[in-house]
Amino acid sequence: MSEPIPYPEIHDEPVRQFNDIDASLTYSYANYLNWLFEERVELIKGTIFKMSPAASRVHQEIFRNIFMKIGNFLEGQPCKFYAAPFDVRFPKESKADKDVFTVLQPDICVICDKSKLDYRGCIGAPDIVVEILSPGNNKKELLNKYQVYEEFGVKEYWVVSQSDQSILIYTLNNIGKFQPSKIFTLSEKITSSVLPGFELLLDDVFADLD
Repeated sequence: MSEPIPYPEIHDEPVRQFNDIDASLTYSYANYLNWLFEERVELIKGTIFKMSPAASRVHQEIFRNIFMKIGNFLEGQPCKFYAAPFDVRFPKESKADKDVFTVLQPDICVICDKSKLDYRGCIGAPDIVVEILSPGNNKKELLNKYQVYEEFGVKEYWVVSQSDQSILIYTLNNIGKFQPSKIFTLSEKITSSVLPGFELLLDDVFADLD
């Protein structure tokens, strides 16, 4: 499928109101950089997606439990880990701002190739992406983002479900397609092919959420 035609005009003046954006148009990262409104958005193949409102307390606690476990494991290791809001750009060929049409903000990402990091965030696929599903964003996470992460070569995509208290891991196989794991639930643990020796107990992820 060919890359979308970019929105032809990049305004000199910053865009301060989300309502001034025409969601029917195709936008690039160059446009994205000019937006100063408070609403958080992502771009998927040039289409703008408004992100969910502030994360719930439960979402934040699940996030904290996973983030701390990853952080403790990576202490002293070369891989870097980041939390949203953190822009990850997915270039098709050119890395020029005007030619990048997909910009996502994963809940958590792990990046082992430091050449992908710059002062704006990450350009290229992280090694691990963790998305914590919230009510209302399941379709976007499971369809649109799944396709992006597979296409651009994310090695592991963890889908964390609040409601089911479960984790599903998609691992990129040797032909560039995601292979799903079983669904891990309470009393089980996950490991990572990207981070040998890492273990995450689901009881620790979903502890004390009442």
